[in-house]
Amino acid sequence: MLTQEELFYVLALQRVPNLGDTSAKKLLHHVGSAKEIFSEKKNSLLKIDGIGAFKLKDLHNKSILDDAEEEIKFINDEEVEYTYYKDEFYPKNLTHCLDGPILLFKRGNIDIKNKKIISIVGTRKVTTHGITVCEKLIESLSPLNPVIVSGFAYGVDITAHKIAMDCGLQTIACLAHGLNQIYPKTHKKYCSKVEENGGFFTEFWSSDAFNRNNFLKRNRIIAGMSEATIVIESAEKGGSLVTADIANSYNRDVFAFPGKATDLQSQGCNNLIKTQQAQLITSAADVIYQLGWELEEKQPQVVQKQLFVELTAEEKKVYSFLKEEGKSLLDTIALACNIPSFSMASILLTMELKGLVRPLPGKLFELV
Repeated sequence: MLTQEELFYVLALQRVPNLGDTSAKKLLHHVGSAKEIFSEKKNSLLKIDGIGAFKLKDLHNKSILDDAEEEIKFINDEEVEYTYYKDEFYPKNLTHCLDGPILLFKRGNIDIKNKKIISIVGTRKVTTHGITVCEKLIESLSPLNPVIVSGFAYGVDITAHKIAMDCGLQTIACLAHGLNQIYPKTHKKYCSKVEENGGFFTEFWSSDAFNRNNFLKRNRIIAGMSEATIVIESAEKGGSLVTADIANSYNRDVFAFPGKATDLQSQGCNNLIKTQQAQLITSAADVIYQLGWELEEKQPQVVQKQLFVELTAEEKKVYSFLKEEGKSLLDTIALACNIPSFSMASILLTMELKGLVRPLPGKLFELV
């Protein structure tokens, strides 16, 4: 936890125009503390690789310290929580991003230590199909207890937050403005529940102007704090594609659900897949396989004479086929059981959760 004095100078450092988080971290690494940066001789700072005169020209501008004074007053008056990039509870994945914020403000009950974290993004004009895809994805992933991250915007974002909470999962909304406001205002009704089941992150101050560039800057937090970014639906251009691009730059996994070539809200996803900027997925099983996730707990295997009492008709077909044929490809199982492949992936995941089947490399499955 920063002292009040150091917090003040970290805020001031955050406010220096043209400096940015990457350069701020360089200064902090070489000098030791934010306070010492402001008292260090300028010539000494200029000797640091990548720190030029342009970045430091406003370092001693009095308005920076005045702004920091105002913001620390807001933080103290409103009891705003924050996490410094060197803190234990700063998002671990974000520490690996050079341009990750040096300071994040937060609200709620966020607990992401040792958690599986994924970001789900997409169009603000989500279709009924997109909502269904999002529901099935999160519901199927829920036994692994992942943290669902998104941007609290219209469409896919708020859909992902709501479904996560309905499934009892922690969800984190990354905001493009200070904690003193909520955008869109119609989503204010979800704030209390989000805070109970996760919370909010933002790097923006209470005094920051509300503009489009904030959203683009915010997207790097969504991409950076997660193991993978999943795009549900997107038009040919959109903020979710920016998030996917940033995730790729961080060497994170990016997944996209495909759609019909004629669907406007599928063009972005299809292009990501076509240009190999995202891996094609059709179900949660694909995500689990690609990320190498394992269930935290598996139900014990049930003895054979009790199996069919607890299986659906489709699961009985799959079980009988695998018992007869042994390990098989997902598409082979789907064809033999006369079940569509996209449904088969979900069925196999459910059977895996029951401890009946296990996935093998190459999309093979066998009975446990």
